[in-house]
Amino acid sequence: MRAKKTLLLTYLFLSSGLIFGQKLLGTSSGEVHFYSDTPLETIQATNKKTACLVNTESGEIAVQMRIVDFIFPNKLMQEHFNENYLESEKYPTAQFKGIIAGIEALQVNGIHALLAEGNLTIHGVSQPVKVKGTIEKSQDRYELKFSFLVRPEDYKVEIPNLVLTKIAEEIEVSGTMNLTER
Repeated sequence: MRAKKTLLLTYLFLSSGLIFGQKLLGTSSGEVHFYSDTPLETIQATNKKTACLVNTESGEIAVQMRIVDFIFPNKLMQEHFNENYLESEKYPTAQFKGIIAGIEALQVNGIHALLAEGNLTIHGVSQPVKVKGTIEKSQDRYELKFSFLVRPEDYKVEIPNLVLTKIAEEIEVSGTMNLTER
């Protein structure tokens, strides 16, 4: 039920630019990972409940996830992430809304490089970003992969001095979305 609500919210988020009858690709179970590595600590987490919609005609893309859906190997880290850093009660979602350049390449089977430009909102702060990735089309199957770097300070995420050396200045964000026609 929660996945359908998330997908519906993503659809509404994207719908301002959609025209009915256009081809949409989507998922409510995309995976997003983040990875921070310093000499003192490696931090990683995965969110397997990420919603994504892509308009294959206009190139519009919307991605939305709940912050509390990130799972850490260490429960204390997960608690600190939600309560102290991302403040998930106050800022429950992260989202990206943008345009994929060259979306017309999806007319042909194969692996296609892509660049999406838009706004990423984390912790209530929106910043313009460029996200590089690939999308593989095989018949009616589409696999979107991406990777980019995020600086916590750009999104006003405060890191206490006590743990400053344990968290990388740039966090790697990557993901895989297996998209189907909607």
